[in-house]
Formats: sequence, structure tokens, C-alpha cells
Amino acid sequence: MTEDERREVERLERIARRMDRAFRFPFTDIRFGWDSILGLVPGIGDTLTVAPAIYIVHGAWRLGASTPLLLRMSGNIAIDWIVGLVPVVGDILDVGLKANSRNVALLRARMERAAHDAPPLPKNLDQTGR
Repeated sequence: MTEDERREVERLERIARRMDRAFRFPFTDIRFGWDSILGLVPGIGDTLTVAPAIYIVHGAWRLGASTPLLLRMSGNIAIDWIVGLVPVVGDILDVGLKANSRNVALLRARMERAAHDAPPLPKNLDQTGR
């Protein structure tokens, strides 16, 4: 993974952290984020949280994620959105789904796997490309 790709993945991870794990219920290990808070607003809240989720998928696309990975990430968003639309129960389940965190974890795993599988640089080239 190049330095620019690593920075982009880390930026997407920060967005996911804010959306899914920014806060902690006192005296527990249960974490929640803006996705769960906005989801409390009936109807519109869960729809608003789709925007940062789509931004994460778009970032994965820019980084060259495969179509199957993009579809899986989109499926995670769809499940999160549908579950969040169910009053009360959906809000509780929404705390556990964490679609954004799941999606950036999938992206990071794909990027690390791609970096590991990449062919090594020729021995006559140093890190500067000369």
C-alpha cells in the first residue's frame, strides 16, 4: 500500500469511527456514534447517515476496490439503513451493526492483501524510483 493509499484508508477509518464508535455508554464497553444518534430521528435520521457511508464506499472505489467488495460494502449500508428504519428495536440494533467500521475493515484488509501480493520492486530500483 502506498503512503497516499494508507493516508486515505486512515481518513476513511476516522469517518467510520465518528459514525460508529465516537462515544461510549457509561460503565460499559458499548460504543456508538453519530449514526446511532441521528438514527433516533424518525425516518430522516437513518437516511442522513447514508451520506457518509456512501462516501466511504466511494473512497474504496477511488482506491480501486473490486466490484464484489463494493457490492458487499453497499449491502452493509443497505442492511444498516433498513434495520435503522424500524422504530426503537432498529435503533438498538443499529448500535451493534456498525456498517461503516465493517466497511473500512474490509477495505483495509483488501488493501493490505493487495500490497502483500504485489510483486517486489526490481533490485536495481531504490525507493525513489531511480
